[in-house]
Amino acid sequence: MADAASNGKSGKVVIRNIGLLLSGDIDKPIFDADTIVAHDGVISFVGREVDADTDQPDLLIDARQTCVAPGLIDSHVHPVFGDWTPRQNQLGWIESTLNGGVTTMVSAGEVHLPGRPKDIVGLKALAITAQRAFDNFRPGGVKVLAGAPIIERGMVESDFRELAEAGVSLLGEVGLGSVKAGNEAAQMVKWARAHGIQSTIHTGGPSIPGSGLIDKDVVLEADADIIGHINGGHTALPEKDVCELCEKSGRAIEIVHNGNEKVAIAAAQAALQLKCPHRVILGTDGPAGSGVQPLGILRMIALLSSLANIPAELVLCFATGNTARIRGLNCGLIEAGRAADFVFMDRAQHTAGKTLLESVQLGDIPGIGMVMIDGIVRCGRSRNTPPATAIPVVVGAH
Repeated sequence: MADAASNGKSGKVVIRNIGLLLSGDIDKPIFDADTIVAHDGVISFVGREVDADTDQPDLLIDARQTCVAPGLIDSHVHPVFGDWTPRQNQLGWIESTLNGGVTTMVSAGEVHLPGRPKDIVGLKALAITAQRAFDNFRPGGVKVLAGAPIIERGMVESDFRELAEAGVSLLGEVGLGSVKAGNEAAQMVKWARAHGIQSTIHTGGPSIPGSGLIDKDVVLEADADIIGHINGGHTALPEKDVCELCEKSGRAIEIVHNGNEKVAIAAAQAALQLKCPHRVILGTDGPAGSGVQPLGILRMIALLSSLANIPAELVLCFATGNTARIRGLNCGLIEAGRAADFVFMDRAQHTAGKTLLESVQLGDIPGIGMVMIDGIVRCGRSRNTPPATAIPVVVGAH
């Protein structure tokens, strides 16, 4: 095999002997392929080994007939700085979540910073600092899209222009600050959208001091890009209101771990009945009062598959391709040109399911055998999931 590139990139990576390839594409969730080739962290080939250029790889992985899926995306996290959360005074929560198959996280606001500034100059400074810091620092290799300001009264369009020009591309949850009225939120959401900044709105009862009830009428009037934790974070709106949001709004339907599980199931089923499953995305809404959830996305996949009776391969798309497309991310789908972010999974040892997908539909989370980000192995057998029945092996590397 050839020498690996000396510039810190992964070089040529070949993954062969894949038993099940989950594409992340909800229109075709299972890909008829057994081989992936990537160059310098970007997928270049997906298909059958007989058609692939597998010569002289820098890294060769035998998947040993296990499942390969896109790295999971957590659409709703609350980072602060580094791999530490003051909310639970816990170190290493992002790297631990990597062991749950998550390779990308999207901030819904750095709200847990002690003394978080709420003046306009301060909130902009915090957002720009968080965006810069996580752009430069990736705990465990995880990609954290941070710098999501909590909007406050008094902001004007030039503030959003300034944020966008500085590299900020997200708004924190609308409703966690002083802007809670639908008409005020709608104006700021429009300003943000005009400058390429994506917005998320808090949905449901208050979660932290300073937040408040955001009901369905406010959500509809504000018209943010993401209906954040539609199942509440923690307290959900009435189920009929949640279903009405799914029907009357065309925006993304975000379902989170730290919310009402009964309403999560209702929201997912409503999306399927309305024939818009591509709008559903998953998050944890952590760290939060309920703690850190390293396996939160896997648990949501198992919950929705088993109790909402949705095929496991479709639910996995909620946490990968759906989120990537809605968030405009170059990951989450296994196709040429996308980031080489993969999670290798197999059914957990001693699960009642005879296959990985069957085990998830029975409510068991899978075992993770390896996680790759940008073509680089970031962890082997997960220390957090149950042991996988089979795990991939590195056949050779330089």
